[in-house]
Amino acid sequence: MAIIASEIVMCLSGGGANSNPNSSLGGAISSTELVDNTLNNLFDNVSGAESEAGDVEYRCVYIRNDNGSLTMQNAVAWIQTNTPSAGSAIDIGLGTSAINGTEQTVANESTAPSGVTFSAAATEGAAIALGNIPFGQHRSFWIRRTISAGASAYNNDSATIRVKCETAA
Repeated sequence: MAIIASEIVMCLSGGGANSNPNSSLGGAISSTELVDNTLNNLFDNVSGAESEAGDVEYRCVYIRNDNGSLTMQNAVAWIQTNTPSAGSAIDIGLGTSAINGTEQTVANESTAPSGVTFSAAATEGAAIALGNIPFGQHRSFWIRRTISAGASAYNNDSATIRVKCETAA
């Protein structure tokens, strides 16, 4: 038996009832799951002022193990596909809370979380280690979006983050 992809769930942070990605700034895990291929499912549109000056924003998400009995062993996350725009980039970093813990909360989307080291983690070999996540539990990680000063407009800029784990036989 194995954990299947639909049992590895990415959820917002910001409290149990939070459904606003812009409020996914740490705190308790939300019951709102991120949906693939949905515009602005985590970050909002970049304004002209943000594009001109450059901008760095942060979001905290959780990986939840929805399998009924198996532990996600040696779980890792990496950026399978970074943004196609030359003016933007995504980096990820492991949250500071323990497995099934509540992650720190930042004051606003422009405030970096304390103690989190970000990387481009572009391959499985460079992935951030999430550890072992027992069934029904979760682990936090942060996503940083950087917009370069003077970035050109780009429609539908996106990135793909992949999570993988092992299970015991």
